[in-house]
Amino acid sequence: MINAAFAVLLGALVVFGIRDLSGKKNPWTVIGWALVAAAWLAIGVFLGTRWIKSGHAPMSNQYESVIFLNWAFLGLALLVGREFPVRSPGLWIALFSSLLLALASLLDSAAHPLVPALQSDWLLLHVSVTMAAYAALAIGFLSAIACLWTQKIRRRSTDKQFDGFAYRCISLGFVLLTIGIILGAVWANEAWGSYWSWDPKETWSLITWFVYALALHLHQTKGWRGSSFAAVNASGFLCVAFTYFGVNYLMSGLHAYR
Repeated sequence: MINAAFAVLLGALVVFGIRDLSGKKNPWTVIGWALVAAAWLAIGVFLGTRWIKSGHAPMSNQYESVIFLNWAFLGLALLVGREFPVRSPGLWIALFSSLLLALASLLDSAAHPLVPALQSDWLLLHVSVTMAAYAALAIGFLSAIACLWTQKIRRRSTDKQFDGFAYRCISLGFVLLTIGIILGAVWANEAWGSYWSWDPKETWSLITWFVYALALHLHQTKGWRGSSFAAVNASGFLCVAFTYFGVNYLMSGLHAYR
């Protein structure tokens, strides 16, 4: 199913590319979004099947979490993607999703028994909310890259189109990230007897939280717009990427998993 989803996303890239070259929105736009929806369904079927076979939520290692992140990303993109302030939002979304699946193909896809600390209902709650947060922040990141691309390369102002969309995505991601950190702290106390131990993953999650809190604060109180807001938005997602991937491979700790 994952290979099928990847093939469908490549098809979506081709369709959205034809749409841009031809300048005709229909039927190419409809077909492209239908392919994105089909990829989302295929990934959902994969996750459901893996859940049934393994007997636990498919979020116990890096491979499964990347697949779940991709599913959450595509689901959210289908809801808000048409508001994306670029000419062909589907192209950006299909490209990012394809890259996530390509990354997943490099990871260990074997299903392993859960270690004792993960044998808890908190696994589903904490990881699903955190991955949903990352999905919203990923869409905010794409909007930041689109804004910087348009302003620096194409020399066009996108402040009004970009800011509202990016702010909504980051706000949603920030709220979900906050809930995810709280759920993780409660789970940590249950599993290890401490709400917070300054583990590398916990520390970088907190750093990420502060960066996005700063981004939202600067937007609301200091009037940061356009490229300035896009830059701090992109910086926040770099923190997300390091928290999600870098900590696992460059640092050791209670949360490091592959």
